[in-house]
Amino acid sequence: MTAQVAPLKTTSVEGRYRLLVDAITDYAIYMLDTEGRVSSWNAGAQRFKGYTESEILGEHFSRFYTPEDLAASIPTKALSAAGAEGRFEAEGWRVRKDGERFWAHVVIDAIRDQHGQLIGFAKITRDLSERKVAEDVLKKSEEQFSLLIQGVTDYAIYMLDPDGNVSSWNAGAQRIKGYGPDEIIGQHFSRFYTDEDRAKELPRKALEIAANEGRFEKEGWRLRKDGTCFWANVIIDAIYLADGTLIGFAKVTRDITEKRQAQQALEQAQQELFQAQKMEAVGQLTGGVAHDFNNLLMAILGSLEIARKRALEGQNVVELIDNAIIGAKRGASLTQRLLAFSRKQDLKLEVVDAPALVREMAELLQRSIGPSIEISTTFPLSLPPVWSDPNQLESAILNLVVNARDAMPDGGMIAISARKYVLEEKQVPDLRAGEYVCLSVKDEGQGMDAETLDKATTPFFTTKGVGKGTGLGLPMVQGVMAQSGGRLIMQSTPGQGTTAELWLPVAEITAKPEPAAETPSRAPIPPLTVMAVDDDGLVLMNTVLMLEDLGHTVIEANSGEEALRLLEHGPLPDILITDHAMPHMTGAELVRQALERHPALHVVLATGYAELPGGEGAGLARLSKPFSQKQLNEVLAAVSGLLTSR
Repeated sequence: MTAQVAPLKTTSVEGRYRLLVDAITDYAIYMLDTEGRVSSWNAGAQRFKGYTESEILGEHFSRFYTPEDLAASIPTKALSAAGAEGRFEAEGWRVRKDGERFWAHVVIDAIRDQHGQLIGFAKITRDLSERKVAEDVLKKSEEQFSLLIQGVTDYAIYMLDPDGNVSSWNAGAQRIKGYGPDEIIGQHFSRFYTDEDRAKELPRKALEIAANEGRFEKEGWRLRKDGTCFWANVIIDAIYLADGTLIGFAKVTRDITEKRQAQQALEQAQQELFQAQKMEAVGQLTGGVAHDFNNLLMAILGSLEIARKRALEGQNVVELIDNAIIGAKRGASLTQRLLAFSRKQDLKLEVVDAPALVREMAELLQRSIGPSIEISTTFPLSLPPVWSDPNQLESAILNLVVNARDAMPDGGMIAISARKYVLEEKQVPDLRAGEYVCLSVKDEGQGMDAETLDKATTPFFTTKGVGKGTGLGLPMVQGVMAQSGGRLIMQSTPGQGTTAELWLPVAEITAKPEPAAETPSRAPIPPLTVMAVDDDGLVLMNTVLMLEDLGHTVIEANSGEEALRLLEHGPLPDILITDHAMPHMTGAELVRQALERHPALHVVLATGYAELPGGEGAGLARLSKPFSQKQLNEVLAAVSGLLTSR
């Protein structure tokens, strides 16, 4: 079958096919006889494979296959499949003349004459590893070029004149787009584009780019004759005569709808996997919290239950109450670790001398690790101060030292050192450019493999035995570092120990701080009227009892709405203390509305979070939860000082 083409002014029908194939440099297009011997050869084939036409004509195409594929009879199977099914398509390694391998996409189409007799094969190979500029000109007979183009059915290969009108049409174009040659030749190729793309003048822009740059490639939606859309990969190459005159364009289109759908399905599967991993992490987190809190609640409830019985009998219950208080404090510590991990802990950042802090901790550190392990410290004579929360930094260092101790059950050396670094942007992930002090804790333990190291900062992951570690230590350190503008970096090699690095931002000191004046003793707080607001009845009762024990009059409210009603119709309190996380109306919203109606009212916001959404609660007196009676009294003293100064 021969192609139906529109008249061109400069070339014959066969010449146009020759020019068409000459212009295609991204594909090796050639013919095989029925036995698989090469009967034609184009410049693309010579560029990919390295053989000249005189070297390869008459040779069997199996020489392009690897020894492994030859042993598996892949060339024979490929021709058999193409002959039996009409086509064969595969990707695999191919071999160039110089022995170099390249990854290729191969299509073999059976070519039959008008009687259906197999007369050979059309073979198209594309180098998926790289693309190069075409170097040679295609030399084939006029009939072979016509059969070659018409035998390809997986690619739409056709020519456009300089204005974009279709001037030739192959069987692949008819199969993919649905138009017969007599329907489309002479029509403008823009009819294959969607209305949206035509409105953006994409067909015109594509030809302009191809004419100016020699080549245009893009993926997008295209239209078939029946109006259905398919996702296409399109390449347009400009065709020039020897004198540089543009005579048209060679256009190759491939339907990659199935490939795109497979990619989208893969992305969807990845998203679902990510969601499943998140849910697994949440499950681990909640399970670990529930386990630890159940242990603490058991100690608290057990102590209080026995204390209640003994109190009714008139026995001493102080020891039992102290035990319950210890359990509650451990629960508060666990909460603080969770907040540190979530980066919502209330940190008190200040200028810290890291070497001095470590030296002050020396006795505590040595008691924590025991006599079988030594600690060495190495600090420069001059090291700038850092910006951190000293209490949390102490806790982080102690946590790292204890981990180092546990990694050396037979004893060893723990080295604590620090150095100043000036980082450029992106030099250390998650750290901005600037000056940092890297405080490191290094042990001589057995180290960790890559998988364990990757999980080291995962909440509740621990390599210690059951009951010997919560798995919140390193996540807590990581959270504190991130919240203070630094980072925790873990480095470990099996058999060579582990190094934990705390990267701390250098504090900018503009003036020498003056010695702090002695704080005068605070005068006793006069009795106040305090409104306490909390949606949790137990917490509200506890707050009321502590306030009344301090000698204050308390107005109770269990919601923001009730508090506003009491403020509107009852006596105005001296101070309003409100929880933040309440349903329907948050504490910050209650404060905003209360101050709008009563600007002179003094308020205290009770919360365990350092930062509230949208900057809520900025500038307000804060009371960190859980709080003790002493902390409550200190906040009242600070606020009552404002009352007396009014």
